[in-house]
Amino acid sequence: MLACSLSMAEMKASDVRCSGDFANPITDICWSCLFPLTIGGMNLWSGDQEDNKNPSSLLCSCAVPRIFVGLQSGFWEPARRIDVTRTPYCFVSLDTEIDLGGTVSEGEVELNPDGTRQSFYQAHWYVDPILYWLEVMFEHPCLETGDFDLAYMTELDPLWNDDELSAVLAPESNLFNGILAQSACIGDCVMSSAKFGSNTLFWCAGCNGSIFPLTGNVGYHMSHIQASSLIAQRLTAKMHRQFLTWGTHGSRGLCGVYPLPVMDKTAYKYHLLYPVAQTKKINKKCCQPFGRTTFLWGAGKSYPIKGEHFSYELFRKKNCCLGPITPF
Repeated sequence: MLACSLSMAEMKASDVRCSGDFANPITDICWSCLFPLTIGGMNLWSGDQEDNKNPSSLLCSCAVPRIFVGLQSGFWEPARRIDVTRTPYCFVSLDTEIDLGGTVSEGEVELNPDGTRQSFYQAHWYVDPILYWLEVMFEHPCLETGDFDLAYMTELDPLWNDDELSAVLAPESNLFNGILAQSACIGDCVMSSAKFGSNTLFWCAGCNGSIFPLTGNVGYHMSHIQASSLIAQRLTAKMHRQFLTWGTHGSRGLCGVYPLPVMDKTAYKYHLLYPVAQTKKINKKCCQPFGRTTFLWGAGKSYPIKGEHFSYELFRKKNCCLGPITPF
């Protein structure tokens, strides 16, 4: 009985520190986020989903890997996955915790003297070309290829828990700490809750907070869903700034990826995978652009202990020259 009690206590302690699940690609992915599908700027199927601007020309041409003429196409590709957790080395998307040793900042949620809360989270960035490894669109020339893989861990990044040091990556962040700059994010909140946020207000994460600093420190913690959504957006912006993620959309993306050090907020949609898969549609949608208020879609998605670790699926806009039509 003593051994059984100790085993149960150890299991509960482990559950408190880390919990997760590898998403079921059939039941946990919001597949309607793939839409709209476009050819030559015209919708083949919108699926009542949101879309950013597509190149208007019907035909396109590329010189790599050979010169060819093709059709301009567009869709939303599920290509990345993000963990957000307060437990270092807790890989939510893999449902496992690995102790790699060393001194790593633990996550926390603290109450400020003025009654507000602040928090700190670790995060992980996965390469997840799910359409390729599931062979949903087999040998499609526009898909990213490869396997599901862990690509980045904030536990190993000395900039992630230091707001001042992170300014090395984003020196402009010091310009947007004032009341006026942060007040402008109200407009971004309204825009992203209706459709997409504004790239002019690139320092804003809509209703979720501020993109800067590019760290795990959340200065205004309203809820676990809001804070973890903000961390997911910050990590995406950080990957762009470090040239670890490139642009895939617009006219520049028709023939391949291109460097994009300032994240384009209109190029991403995302949805929650864990602790509650966000597959129930609200207004015909089960994914949202960066910055959208969590008031509706985040309700009931977090709960104590096991429900305080998060995993998100990231869809990015992909424009591609689909061909060849006429090889040379």
